[in-house]
Amino acid sequence: RVLSLELNKDRDVERIHGSGVNTLDIEPVEGRYMLSGGSDGVIVLYDLENLSRKTSYTCKALCSVGRSHPDVHRFSVETVQWYPHDTGMFTSSSFDKTLKIWDTNTLQPADVFHFEGTVYSHHMSPVATKHCLIAVGTRSPKVQLCDLKSGSCSHILQGHRQEVLAVSWSPRHEYVLATASADSRVNLWDVRRASGCLTTLDQHNGEKSKASSEAANTAHNGRVNGLCYTNDGLHLLTVGTDDRMRLWNSSTGENTLVNYGKVCNESRKGLKFAVSCGCNPEFAFVPYGSTIAIYTIFTGELITMLRGHYSNIDCCVFQPNFQELYSGSKDCNILAWIPSLRDPVPDDISEKSPSQQPLNPAYEDAWSSSDEEG
Repeated sequence: RVLSLELNKDRDVERIHGSGVNTLDIEPVEGRYMLSGGSDGVIVLYDLENLSRKTSYTCKALCSVGRSHPDVHRFSVETVQWYPHDTGMFTSSSFDKTLKIWDTNTLQPADVFHFEGTVYSHHMSPVATKHCLIAVGTRSPKVQLCDLKSGSCSHILQGHRQEVLAVSWSPRHEYVLATASADSRVNLWDVRRASGCLTTLDQHNGEKSKASSEAANTAHNGRVNGLCYTNDGLHLLTVGTDDRMRLWNSSTGENTLVNYGKVCNESRKGLKFAVSCGCNPEFAFVPYGSTIAIYTIFTGELITMLRGHYSNIDCCVFQPNFQELYSGSKDCNILAWIPSLRDPVPDDISEKSPSQQPLNPAYEDAWSSSDEEG
């Protein structure tokens, strides 16, 4: 299904944003509701379900925190995320130096955290049961941990030298956090440890560091502005402004040396990319200018480029239940990419014999047709 993703002509996402779409998130509980955050500070909540049951439909915006809302973010919203355990709460962070915790039903902030610098990224652990920490990456080199339970921002992780552009909790270990910085480094932390940092990823796997201490332990030769764990948490993908994507073994910190070729990345801030879930092989979906590049994660092969946006894409998010992809761009649009399983066939053929419908070779014998059984 992922191999046959295409721009869906029958599904639109209602256009609400009047400026670029920076961030998307689909809630993990039902996979039905999607949040988007725009560079004008607006947040929109969509229902992805086709309630009309018609072939062509528009995913409707249920509500939004618009410019006239008293608590709207003053500047660009960089990250939105659903509370991982229910849809009653979501979070947003912005260049206005705040992280807001929202009550979904009232669209009022339940809590607001203030920071000294621009907020580039934040993340809540998808698996944590023993803590409610939100990791926050800001213009400061210090990684902040905000506690939802106490409402305080007491915990700080020190180790980076420049702003922190992306943060991501491990989906495997609830206390392990990955952070990416403009200092070319990616750090893995255990937030229970006083020293914090477990390891700093090194693209040369320790071989070059003997010659020059300055080159030691950099993940990229440029700003590292994107991070994404594979769903099992065993590997970590990073992207940097050196136009490279790298795959790391997250337990050893080793660079697996998968070559993805040139992965163009001109973003001055965080780049939000996504990985597939439940596919074999697994794929990475990476914004690449105004297209989305799809790579197989473990071989580095570029499978295809999805074209449809008119301007640079800032984010994409994968919906695992239906293997669908949604992307947001500076062109103010959110596009839906849906698998097309069958080639179109003339009506008269399909009525006579369902079995004659041409099938993409990738799917032959993989499923049974229930037409005859019915």
